Order: sequence, then structure tokens, then C-alpha cells
Amino acid sequence: MVDAHRHGILLLLGATLAWSTSGLFARAIPLDTPTVILWRGLAGAAGLFLTLWWLKGAEGFRDFRRLGWAGWAYSLSSGLGMLLFVGSLKATSIAHVAIIYATLPFVAAFLGWWLLKEPPGRAGILAAALALVGAMVMVGLGGDGTLIGDLMAFGMVLAMAALILIARGTPETPTLAAGTLSAVLAPLAMLPFASLAGLDAPNLLLMAGFGLINSTLGFALFVLGSRHTTPVETALIGALETALTPVWVWLVFHETPTTPTLIGGAMVMAASIGHILWTARHPVQR
Repeated sequence: MVDAHRHGILLLLGATLAWSTSGLFARAIPLDTPTVILWRGLAGAAGLFLTLWWLKGAEGFRDFRRLGWAGWAYSLSSGLGMLLFVGSLKATSIAHVAIIYATLPFVAAFLGWWLLKEPPGRAGILAAALALVGAMVMVGLGGDGTLIGDLMAFGMVLAMAALILIARGTPETPTLAAGTLSAVLAPLAMLPFASLAGLDAPNLLLMAGFGLINSTLGFALFVLGSRHTTPVETALIGALETALTPVWVWLVFHETPTTPTLIGGAMVMAASIGHILWTARHPVQR
């Protein structure tokens, strides 16, 4: 049991490292956003189909026939989130995208309170308020991002929150199949806007790596690792992505966050990790 738990933590750390490469790939690929989404998405979709077969065998492909309205809603939300995610990486600073994404637990908690009537509790409200103030400081005072890119990042957060609510409200939904379908729909939506300019071997390899490492590998390691860890451990390890993503970009591309971004990011991270630790010590009784 101890070995399985340790193995799960290592797998989650691997997933976090894989996900934290998003900024590196976005900055390294000198192509327009639709082209990046198309080729990154197709590589990720191929990897997810293999993951689906590996984890569930032929039964996984039969899940496509029982998506239902919830599965299609999940797929469309996932596809929209994918489009906004890559778009925001290309349109604003990596630090802004990472920190705005860290507000996801609180956005999901608020929407769950509003739509599913699940109150977040006083600690959750205070943490959400701190995260909101931190995001406002970062976006309003930091000069290293752009408004359109930040809005796309917030849109991505809303799309991801929708995934959480759909999975929570309809647990029978085959989310792996729905997520795989979205990985096909999103890049195909960019097909009319993508360009063939610059599609040399190095850029194609970078986009394939973007899809296979950041999307497929991260997802597969997360699915396997989260089976052997508690939700609190999973959330804490996942929170490292917010800190790691801009660090890699700073080390490789020297994209240095401004002081307001660092202050706002510290507030968001404090709210996120503090709330997770509080929840671990004071679990909600249901």
C-alpha cells in the first residue's frame, strides 16, 4: 500500500511536470494560434485514443455511443477550453495564464454553490475572495499581459469549471471518451483558419510534442496517479503547475513577470494551498 501511494505521488508529479511545459511549447512555436491548435490537437487526439484503448480496451470505444447530452456538453466545454487555453498562451504572458488558471477551484466552487446548491463554506468564500483580489492585482496592475489574452484565460477557467460541474452532476458520463472527442473537434474547428506556412520538420515536431507531452502524457499520468492518492494530495501536487509553468519560461525565454504579477500570483497561490490544507484539517461533513 505504501509503495502504491508513493508510486501515485510520483505519477502525479510527472503529470504536473508534463502540464507545466505548456508555456515552453507556446513560446517555442513561432506559428499562428489556429495552426498550433490544429496540429497540437491532432497529436493530442491520437495520443488520447491510444490512452483510451490502453486503459479500457474495446469497451472504451463503446463509450462514444452513450455520451448523451451530458457527454456532448462535456466534450464541447472541453474543446472550447482547449481553444481558449492555447489562444491565451499565445496572447498574454505565461504567468498570467498560470495564475488565472489557479482560480479554477474557486470558480468551480461558486458555480457549484449557485447551480448545484453545494455551499462552499466560510473558508471557501474567504479563499475565493483572496484569490479574486490577487487576480485583480495581477491583471489590473501587471503590465506583462494583455486584456484579450487574460479574458481568454478566464474563459478557459469557466470552460474547465463546466467540466467539473458536469462530471459532478452526472457521474455516469463517460468523461474519458468525451474528452477524447473534444480533442478531435477543437483542432478541426481551426482547420479553415490554419496556415501551411512555416510547417517545417522542427515546428511539426514541436507541435506533436506539445500534444503528446502536455496533453496526452499529462492526462494519462494524472489518471493513473490519482487512483493512489487522496484528493488533497492530488490538489496540492497539481497546484505546483501554477508555479512551475512561468518558471520554465523565465529560465528558457527570460520572460520575467512584473512585481504586481508576482504579488497577485502569491495571493492566488496562498488562497489555493491554504484552502486545500484547511479542508484537509477540517473536512466537510455530508
